[in-house]
Amino acid sequence: MRIIFLIIVILHGLIHLLGFVKGIGLKEVKELTLPISKPLGFIWLASAFIFLAYGISFIVNYKYSWLIGFLAIAVSQILIILIWKDAKFGTIPNALIFIVSFFSWGYYSFQKCILEETQQLLSQNKIIENKIMTESEIQLLPYPVKNWIRHSGALGRPLISIGKVVQSAQLKLNPGQENWMNATAIQYTTIDKPAFIWAVDVKMNNIVSFKGRDKFENGNGEMLIKMNSLINIVNEQGEKLSEASLQRFLGEMVWFPSLALSPYISWEQINDTTARATMSYKGTSGSGTFYFNDKSDITKFTAFRYKDNNAVAKKHEWSISISDYKTFEGVKVPAIMSSTWKLDAGDWTWLKLEVLDIKYNDESSK
Repeated sequence: MRIIFLIIVILHGLIHLLGFVKGIGLKEVKELTLPISKPLGFIWLASAFIFLAYGISFIVNYKYSWLIGFLAIAVSQILIILIWKDAKFGTIPNALIFIVSFFSWGYYSFQKCILEETQQLLSQNKIIENKIMTESEIQLLPYPVKNWIRHSGALGRPLISIGKVVQSAQLKLNPGQENWMNATAIQYTTIDKPAFIWAVDVKMNNIVSFKGRDKFENGNGEMLIKMNSLINIVNEQGEKLSEASLQRFLGEMVWFPSLALSPYISWEQINDTTARATMSYKGTSGSGTFYFNDKSDITKFTAFRYKDNNAVAKKHEWSISISDYKTFEGVKVPAIMSSTWKLDAGDWTWLKLEVLDIKYNDESSK
């Protein structure tokens, strides 16, 4: 699809050379019956080069390609209007290029918004220099949690203040959906001031995509989903979403063992392989349960969460099931997992996730 569009752009640009040829008198162009002056001929030439520049910028995903596209359309359409009788059908490819450029602008604007929010979130957290997690710091934690931290390799390593998690995923937007949609995502998490921002790009097909941003900051949760980065599908806030976002943050401790030491979290040991964590932060509270195997690996996290954010929303059991691990920067963490809701109509596994990379305390993330 991208190649076909590129061919259309290049051919459309080359056609503008006819105006240049006629304008400077190189050759008679039978298709153009109306007169074109020499100065105007050079503008037709410039228009052709602008379309060529747009085509190149589009195919290499240059972030400002939309701006070049708008410029190319503006110049071209003015020229077409000047000789409307001969060139009016050039409006059709211009309209197509406008639509694509408009979508590109939407993607750029949404990405810029996420970047600004991410920088704002990270700027509020300072990396704790030369602070190492020690055995004495974990002594008050429940037995299975202590064993997990030891087994993870986090002891003797710097406390985690900031984490960047790069993910690939497959997901379903509703329980009745049959086919999985591919997605990529990047999440930034801060530990000292509990927060995360998760940006996901979901491809439905070659035309329709969804760009989403989940955020938890200052005890408040937000969810924003846009179709093709332009049309709001979901734009939610509220107490139920804040509680659900906090529980998600709590469950993602599996990537950040230092979070177990947070002063905002209290622990309850249920048995030798199970522990419940309760987190309270800036007026929002929530709990979740961690399950461990005999090797001290976390195998599952469950919580009773609000699935929806409306007035009649109720809590359902939500679980993260872990099937494989990887080691990033010396810390062994879950890397392949799935997420399931236990609904009245039956279980709905809506997410399959793989962690591709994790960076801890990387100043460049800011």
